[in-house]
Amino acid sequence: METASSTPRSSAYLNALTLEIEKKLQRALASASQRRNLLQELFADIALEVDDRAKDIILSREGDMISPAEDGADGQLCFYNVLADYYVTVPESGKRILDLIVQLWSQSFASHIYALLFHKWQFEAQLDNSEVLIRYSSALVQGATNVFWIDIQTNTRRFQTLFRYLLEEVALEPMRLNKIPVQV
Repeated sequence: METASSTPRSSAYLNALTLEIEKKLQRALASASQRRNLLQELFADIALEVDDRAKDIILSREGDMISPAEDGADGQLCFYNVLADYYVTVPESGKRILDLIVQLWSQSFASHIYALLFHKWQFEAQLDNSEVLIRYSSALVQGATNVFWIDIQTNTRRFQTLFRYLLEEVALEPMRLNKIPVQV
C-alpha cells in the first residue's frame, strides 16, 4: 500500500488539506441553514480520488518505498485513505477536526466523515473513557454502514479500503475488535 511520505512538502500539503477540512466544518457549525450541504460537500471532497499531481506531493517516490497501489478498486487512492493514515501518524493534526465532528454528531454526513477520516485512528489511539469510546464506535459503525450502502447503491467500490481495513485489521484481530464495545 502506498503511504504518505514524511517529507516537508508532503506534510505541508496534508496540513493544508486538514485546514480546509477544518474550515468547512467550522462553516457547517456556524451556519444551520447550510450545514447539511457543507457536510455533504466535505464528504464528497474527501471521497475524491487523489489526482496525479497531488500523488506526487503526498506519496514517497524514492527507492523501494512505493509499491503498487492497493488503496481501492483498480488502484484508486482517495483523499480519505491518505488523511486516515496521516491522522494515525500525526494524531494531533486531526484533533481540531475530531472536536468539530463531535459537535456535529447528530448531523447527516458527520458519521460518514468520521468513519472515513478516523477509522484507523480509533484503533490506534488510547481511549480510556468508555463513554467516548462508545460514542466514537457508534459513529464508526453508523458511518461505515452508510458508506457501505452508498457503494452498493452506486455499484462502486469507492470505500473498499475502509471495509478491507475493518475486516483485516479489526475484525480478524481480537485486541482491536475488543475496542468496539458490545453496546454498539
